[in-house]
Amino acid sequence: MARPIVVGVDGSTPSVHAASWAGQEAALRGAPLRLVHAALRWAHDVPLAPQPLSWGAGAEAAAQEMLHQAAVHAQAGRPHLEVATEIVDGGAPEALVIAAEGAQLLVVGNRGRGGFAELLLGSVSRYVTARASCPVAVVRQPHAGERGEIVVGVIGQPGEEPVLDFAFREAALRRATLRAVHAWRHPATRAPGDIQPLVYDVKGVGEEEAHLLAEVLAGWREKFPDVTLIEHVVHEHAAKALIEASADADLVVIGAHGGARAPLGLGAIAHAVLHHSHVPVITVRH
Repeated sequence: MARPIVVGVDGSTPSVHAASWAGQEAALRGAPLRLVHAALRWAHDVPLAPQPLSWGAGAEAAAQEMLHQAAVHAQAGRPHLEVATEIVDGGAPEALVIAAEGAQLLVVGNRGRGGFAELLLGSVSRYVTARASCPVAVVRQPHAGERGEIVVGVIGQPGEEPVLDFAFREAALRRATLRAVHAWRHPATRAPGDIQPLVYDVKGVGEEEAHLLAEVLAGWREKFPDVTLIEHVVHEHAAKALIEASADADLVVIGAHGGARAPLGLGAIAHAVLHHSHVPVITVRH
């Protein structure tokens, strides 16, 4: 049996969009869909600080109705989709990370009910993207019509094979064109201690970067011969290039890595793309 796709549900409009998008994704993959709502249900014999709001029959019924409505959106046009709903104990960020263990994908809205309108990415979305063991999709809002293109960011460094594998498989599932975006701003250093030149031939360096991208993708072309691939090299900041490319795509796939200076475990590029992409973004851990 296929591993499930897990969706975080909190009743917000973004989470409804996430459930609907995840239903389409589950149908494409032939996977079951699991809708999860996290709640702090206080057991009187277990001391918690701070204590959550009281949980009674009314709160239980409201949560179940919330999940039911999300399931209706997920199954719209997909009556044979297998959907399960569940209320799990705990705060939403940690509970969703635990619920996604063993899943093939975790899907969340870009911000929840407690988010401020000016905050494009909520705390739950940031947390699960940085810490979930599976790829995470952050859904902002649906867009009208399928464009038939997926964008994947390619760095050209070791460790991004899982990102490319996911992107090619997704393009094959959707029968979509895959646009591999490789952005550069300065000549790459070849060894520790190399100094970037103050003046360089933009055209010549661009040709080198294009050759690098072609080398990275050569084996993937052979592995997925039915996927139409566009190699896109641009002299631009990587985040800006990916955000611009997202305007004409259905999905953006990027890598994410941790680090002591990365915001909540995300690299700066992933953080910016998650904030400003025009379409859903799937992050795949390096």
